Amino acid sequence: MSQPSAETLNAFGNELNALHQEAMRDLGQRDADHIRGMIRLQRYAEIGGRGLLFFGFNPITWPLGVALLSVSKILNNMEIGHNVMHGQYDWMNDPEIHSQRHNWDNICDPNAWRKTHNFEHHVHTNIIGKDRDFGYGAFRMSEDIPWEPKHRYQLQYYVIMAILFQWGVGLHDLEADRIRNKEITRESKLPVWKAFLQRMRKHLLKDYVIFPLLAGFNFFGVLFGNLLANTIRNVWASAVIFCGHFTEQVHTFKPEDCTNESKGQWYYRQILGSSNFRGGRWMHLMTGHLSFQIEHHLFPDVPAHRYSELAPKVEAICAKYGVPYNTGSLGGQYKTVLQRLVRYSTPAPQPMDFAGVES
Repeated sequence: MSQPSAETLNAFGNELNALHQEAMRDLGQRDADHIRGMIRLQRYAEIGGRGLLFFGFNPITWPLGVALLSVSKILNNMEIGHNVMHGQYDWMNDPEIHSQRHNWDNICDPNAWRKTHNFEHHVHTNIIGKDRDFGYGAFRMSEDIPWEPKHRYQLQYYVIMAILFQWGVGLHDLEADRIRNKEITRESKLPVWKAFLQRMRKHLLKDYVIFPLLAGFNFFGVLFGNLLANTIRNVWASAVIFCGHFTEQVHTFKPEDCTNESKGQWYYRQILGSSNFRGGRWMHLMTGHLSFQIEHHLFPDVPAHRYSELAPKVEAICAKYGVPYNTGSLGGQYKTVLQRLVRYSTPAPQPMDFAGVES
């Protein structure tokens, strides 16, 4: 599609700027109550989940314990950790929920995550060669990425990666692809590797040694419960993130097309590089409000629970200026993600097989 004129993009950017400023001026007690309420809910879910797992294998307490612990881990990573580390609550001056000090229950080191996600991904969204989150150095999701034989198996690899998602995120800043291409040296990544190993040891000890040992006779019940809760969190997080970034309708960009961008052009790229999906209040909470990925990419520093209020306004501005606003059901968006993985697994992309999208 052709890009709107500079004049149109400036007007478009001005309206989105005004929307952002309005939201930031309105920050206050409601936002503080929300994040503190989410932290309490997450802690209660973890205490309840771990407590129920201690009762052993039975058809009631064990599945309920796994469910509560899964909810706890999802909230910890998505509604709390992800959003806090974007600086959405820095204005509260609370060390526990400050972007530069917050820690989360995840193998990924917060410092590495802030670098690869907050800077590389959010600034250079979908710019091939600059945004390493587009494909994570493992998946071919665009014709702009050269095909390699390994891409034949990227759908199968995605299934494995979804199960082990936090490990993939934790290893992402090691930049193994750049080491293989000799763009950087192994030695330059030693601090990242050491930080990863340290967090890995803590994670494995906590969930697979200490808590199972505390359960005594129910060692294996707690061990397998923790393993399943971590897996549920991983699969859910990967589905949410892929549906926000790799649906069929998202666009990619070349570095030369994004030099000296105006704010309006930057907003335009963020919208074309993101996708939303619909759902109810609990769906949005369990995604960390990344079901509103478009609004998140436009306004990453606005508390995410406000995205549901901003989304209709953003969609109306997009309609006014003829900018596509990609949203749909979770199932529909996820279907296009899987089809995109298959499509670009061969040298010549295969036509899509669902109605409404051109091959």
